[in-house]
Amino acid sequence: MPSPIWPYITPGIPDDLFDRLPGIPLSKREVRLLLISHLRLIPDTILWDIGAGTGTIPVEVGLLCPQGKIIAVERDEEVAGLIRRNCDRFSVPNVDIIIGSAPECLKDLPARPNRVCIEGGRPIKDILFEVWHYLPHQGRVVVTAGNLETLYSVSETFAQLQVRNIEVVQSAVNRLEKRGNHQTFAAVDPIFILSGEKLE
Repeated sequence: MPSPIWPYITPGIPDDLFDRLPGIPLSKREVRLLLISHLRLIPDTILWDIGAGTGTIPVEVGLLCPQGKIIAVERDEEVAGLIRRNCDRFSVPNVDIIIGSAPECLKDLPARPNRVCIEGGRPIKDILFEVWHYLPHQGRVVVTAGNLETLYSVSETFAQLQVRNIEVVQSAVNRLEKRGNHQTFAAVDPIFILSGEKLE
């Protein structure tokens, strides 16, 4: 369902259309597209976005799945307000914002997920183990890792949980930017995206 700011059915909203806060991470457009493709959304998706940051994934998924429900989990109240502003900015009504720390707050979330996106959280193993309890058969989990330690931790936890149909992708994106009188390509920080399914 398009919004006045983004009147298209195509995902991939430009980064500069989102409100920002200094120091709060934003999933870059190209990485967002990869994340969304790995979520394999269905029309009535119930998505938990843990570590929702700026709210780019809730906005994109909310527009793509107007019959669905997105629950954005963010521990910082000011950042939660930023997510709300971005949802309002794009006229996305189907996002609930929960202020809380994962994994402790997950038991109180208002709906069980069939898709989970984890973009933050220090105890990544604990979060994954807790999330796994709530995912149904054929539910999907997608996790980002920005460093080798997180990549190893997620890979190890996937093995312990017996996650099926695992895919691992590393993004390598360069954008054309103007610097002075010249145009040059600048790399977007590479990130690993790990995904898989719960098959019992």
